[in-house]
Amino acid sequence: MQPRIGIFGASGYAGLELTRLLAGHPGVQLAFAASERHVGTSVADLAGVDGATGKLTYVSFEAARAAAKTCAAVLLATPAEISLALATELGEAGVGVIDLSGAFRIGDAAAYTAAYGHAAPPSALQRTAVYGLTELHRAALRGAKLVANPGCYATAATLPLVPLLRAGLVTTDSIVIDAVSGASGAGRRASEDYSLVELHDNVRAYKVLTHQHRPEIAQSLAAAAGGPVDGDGRAGPGSAAEGRCGLIDVTFVPKLLPIPRGILATITTRLARAAYAAELTRVLRAAYEGEPFVRVFDRVEDVDLHRVIGTNLCAIAVACEPRAGGRVVLVSALDNLVKGAAGQAVQNLNLMLQLDETAGLSAARRFH
Repeated sequence: MQPRIGIFGASGYAGLELTRLLAGHPGVQLAFAASERHVGTSVADLAGVDGATGKLTYVSFEAARAAAKTCAAVLLATPAEISLALATELGEAGVGVIDLSGAFRIGDAAAYTAAYGHAAPPSALQRTAVYGLTELHRAALRGAKLVANPGCYATAATLPLVPLLRAGLVTTDSIVIDAVSGASGAGRRASEDYSLVELHDNVRAYKVLTHQHRPEIAQSLAAAAGGPVDGDGRAGPGSAAEGRCGLIDVTFVPKLLPIPRGILATITTRLARAAYAAELTRVLRAAYEGEPFVRVFDRVEDVDLHRVIGTNLCAIAVACEPRAGGRVVLVSALDNLVKGAAGQAVQNLNLMLQLDETAGLSAARRFH
């Protein structure tokens, strides 16, 4: 029998994307889709899927909690505080949990509280969570019981930078991440700020220096650089295990675009030594050789949203001034609802259940 899977928060943007991906997954069975707003509505009507998944109706969270305990794994597309409660309960029942919120992403309790506005999860539970940036933590994700699926901006920023930091090619003291995102990244909400009139023909920055993905990015980069950094940007002592070894000071400026989905990130830093862009490109290609969902391009001009929308692909390219201290510009693009959320969650689900990592994601490979 195929493993039974459930989704909490199945009617949000990420939850709908999960539903569609799992409806076409050859190796699992979607047992329930939970949504407090749409109890009794058919999944076919809301998610637009056919087959066995389309015949399901949305159930309440209360009803889903009992069903979840018969599942091999559940996916939580819920706010962090709800995810924390569900992950605790389901984990005790032996159910695998993949959480798409930020509840388990940040190891530093003070940084977590500052980012999310409530107390960090108990340290014993936090230590069991594997950070689900699949390409960087694949071995730990195989058979994991609790996965913290990364944020969309964090995925777009971390995948390009980590190989260059590990190779010692770029400095850590001047990293600036400027990223534009489609409006779906803000979630499915009724708000004047996200109305058509406010978004149309408009671009604006938001949560500058306070966005919850900033410490998440800083944590992963610190691990890649070899530990926490001091004010001069030098790597200090500290364990890089599971990416929880302190924070690098990064500048992160997110912006909303008047489009539904997609992220284009422009990342700037400095070369630690003289190097040409071709060398940096070789390092990136070597790091992601054989990866089904990361593609490295020769020119930053080749990275755009048209290549990635609707796919689980992250596209990356780099340019630089070939002198010590010269500027480095990395550009990455991904679909915030797929590689930035649901698609990466399905990658992690496949690893958790010891399935082919690309199962259910084959359509997202069309650019390879």
